[in-house]
Amino acid sequence: MRVDFYQLSRDPVERVTVMLARLVLKSGNRLLIVSDNPGQRAVISRELWSAGPEEFLANGEAENAGASQQPILLSGEMQAANSARMVLFADGKWREEATDFDRAFLLFGPDETQAARDLWRGLDGQEGAERFIHKQDENGRWQAGS
Repeated sequence: MRVDFYQLSRDPVERVTVMLARLVLKSGNRLLIVSDNPGQRAVISRELWSAGPEEFLANGEAENAGASQQPILLSGEMQAANSARMVLFADGKWREEATDFDRAFLLFGPDETQAARDLWRGLDGQEGAERFIHKQDENGRWQAGS
């Protein structure tokens, strides 16, 4: 399993989520976006729908009809009704069920930095776990490392 840590310092979580969701869909995959906060999920959903003038990113809430058909599913739970193999944690909170997915994206801000460091160390040496850290430079470009 690959775990991508995104340290948010410049762009808000919804903008980074849209960027990553676009990449996931372009790769032919589906995405589960998890957040305990229904308000945050609503903001992310709006941003996905208005991702660009010619491109929107179709999405829906897990409890709504047609959830299994959604390319991007938003939920407070770790159940991918859309059969997603990739999960994004928009609220900065890791869930152990992430190991059931092929790839996980953990978006975290300054308040979650210590928890992200602890998780990074906890995944060290875990069989099959690949870790990557992504930091944004002053120009808004993402720099990756491991």
